[in-house]
Amino acid sequence: MTQTTQPTAIVTGAARGIGLATTRLFLSKGMRVAMVDRDLHELQNASQGLDHVLPVNCDVSQEDQVNAMMHSVMQWSGRVDVLVNNAGVADFGPIQETTFARWQTVMRTNLDGVFLCSQAALPALRESKGCIINIASISGLRASTLRVAYGTSKAAVIHLTKQQAAELGEWGIRVNCVSPGPVNTKLAAAVHTPAIVSAYHDAIPLNRYGSEEEIARVIVFLASAEASYLTGQMIAVDGGFDATGVGLPALRG
Repeated sequence: MTQTTQPTAIVTGAARGIGLATTRLFLSKGMRVAMVDRDLHELQNASQGLDHVLPVNCDVSQEDQVNAMMHSVMQWSGRVDVLVNNAGVADFGPIQETTFARWQTVMRTNLDGVFLCSQAALPALRESKGCIINIASISGLRASTLRVAYGTSKAAVIHLTKQQAAELGEWGIRVNCVSPGPVNTKLAAAVHTPAIVSAYHDAIPLNRYGSEEEIARVIVFLASAEASYLTGQMIAVDGGFDATGVGLPALRG
């Protein structure tokens, strides 16, 4: 097993979007990053040309794959200082059309994956007095149409964060949660119609979507010594979306 003095982060869902932006920002801070994703092709493309990374093909909903991933990381680096539980799936549809199979698919990745990766990383995080950052969503704070499984899974992640913080603090492990609002991603560009974009802009005080880099900066802050007394917290990085109520668009102008 290699033992490095460089701090090491594990980022799940690292092949694209917020996970890839977070990976790049950690690298710019001099960290090593284990890039974890179940999409092998995208993972290979995303990691190409990056130094100090370990691409690991892993489905975080599968316990045996998570344990194998953690073994690979420890063989590569010998330490884990930060775990970013970012991997997630979105399955939007009317509640009456959400089958138990669809519900289970969302829960296995979005909730079980966070639990499994955190459990597997605990021995290494206890050794480093490291931290966990769980990625939830504004949908875990505000109920909305078509998100019965997704929103519920993300609300559970927010509470799991508090449970972890309450129990792991005695080991010096900090646990926090980031809940992104609408973010400019390829997925959003593909599925958000002009009408949806306009409605979101009206409802968000900053009148725009966030960027992947803006979310990544908060994640990296929470992993840093600057956040050394911050644990058990949920930060909504959403342009003020969660702070607003009904009627805001009509009150503007």
